[in-house]
Amino acid sequence: MALPTNSASSWLSGTGSQSRLFGTGSDDYELYEQDGEFVLSVEMPGFERDDIEVGWYEGRLTVAAEHEDNRRDQTRTYRRSFRMPKEIDDDNIRARYQNGILDVYLPSIEDATTKGKSIPIEE
Repeated sequence: MALPTNSASSWLSGTGSQSRLFGTGSDDYELYEQDGEFVLSVEMPGFERDDIEVGWYEGRLTVAAEHEDNRRDQTRTYRRSFRMPKEIDDDNIRARYQNGILDVYLPSIEDATTKGKSIPIEE
């Protein structure tokens, strides 16, 4: 089995523009590449915009949220990190939260990829 080392779009080839990169992952998010950027959509019903933090550090996007429900005396938390398969223009990352869906737009740097290599397995 060959690991992808050069282009995330090859992961998506033949599957349409809005395809899940992680088909066996969680059902609460979808990550796809469209028009030169990655789009991460996370279902976060019950959270307010001010409950959510989105951060970018060393090639990793982190989404975290905490919501206190005083009526039920409960605190709901969410935390997930995502590593992008291409280099991202981090000055132009943007996010929007509407109707319980967080959309994060991560523009990729054209013709740039994260570096990778095959690792031999010793006997």
